[in-house]
Amino acid sequence: MLFKQQAWLRQKLLVLGSLAVGSLLYLVARVGSLDRLQPICPIEGRFGARSQAEVPLRALQFKRGLLHEFRKGNTSKEQVRLHDLVQQLPKAIIIGVRKGGTRALLEMLNLHPAVVKASQEIHFFDNDENYAKGIEWYRKKMPFSYPQQITIEKSPAYFITEEVPERIYKMNSSIKLLIIVREPTTRAISDYTQVLEGKERKNKTYYKFEKLAIDPNTCEVNTKYKAVRTSIYTKHLERWLKYFPIEQFHIVDGDRLITEPLPELQLVEKFLNLPPRISQYNLYFNATRGFYCLRFNIIFNKCLAGSKGRIHPEVDPSVITKLRKFFHPFNQKFYQITGRTLNWP
Repeated sequence: MLFKQQAWLRQKLLVLGSLAVGSLLYLVARVGSLDRLQPICPIEGRFGARSQAEVPLRALQFKRGLLHEFRKGNTSKEQVRLHDLVQQLPKAIIIGVRKGGTRALLEMLNLHPAVVKASQEIHFFDNDENYAKGIEWYRKKMPFSYPQQITIEKSPAYFITEEVPERIYKMNSSIKLLIIVREPTTRAISDYTQVLEGKERKNKTYYKFEKLAIDPNTCEVNTKYKAVRTSIYTKHLERWLKYFPIEQFHIVDGDRLITEPLPELQLVEKFLNLPPRISQYNLYFNATRGFYCLRFNIIFNKCLAGSKGRIHPEVDPSVITKLRKFFHPFNQKFYQITGRTLNWP
């Protein structure tokens, strides 16, 4: 009898201990996140807020869990109405560049409590079939958000697709446009590497980079090769400038975002008129992955997909030299137009 009572008592103590530990962890997480987000976020009417009222950042921080439930379809229309949630057209778009770091930039900006990201590439403006479905179809593809937040989407193909600038202009002529770029030769090799990996998964053969990047007949750079053509940033940017002033663009250094992300993110916060909230606390270097990962709070961390940071194949140094020499005058013009000089060879 005594043995049964002792066993019963031990079981009760174990349950109470588990509850206490769970409560303690919740309080630590709650206090940690609220302490960091306690300041008031003065988000004024510039993002379509209903009033000039200030919005506590902790109220916006609450949206992470709630909006996750909406994405999973676990909430009703009544809950949408009660929480005053909407699906807004984006106030900013990451328009490119492919293999420049668009996914990393989007995920890092999502650390800001006033930002909500569209998780998937919508391909509305570069896909004729999608575009024909209309702007309401596009809006419905956006995540739920509070009116005081801004929605950002990214589709890297926008930058190089001829019809896109005019289409975006017709939607919102004052939209803010983000372009993340890397050193052009490195970006072209990264582009090639992604395609190569896809071919290998299907047991298909593929030409070496050198054979694609250099025209065998002329021994000059092959501008018909898409990976090369995409890296001529100034050619694509000039088409966008027919519709938008340069002040509506912000250039993000994709190479620096890899090695030193915080200064680049702070520049984007300023460009988007967001109060500075992303800090070193939110970014930690993962030595195993070789990249920075994201810390939303002391409980929730996130690293980019394992497909990011693929190892590039070895490329003939003479081809790299030829490509860099080819890109140099285009790079200089790009610096001149954008007002941002990047340390590219």
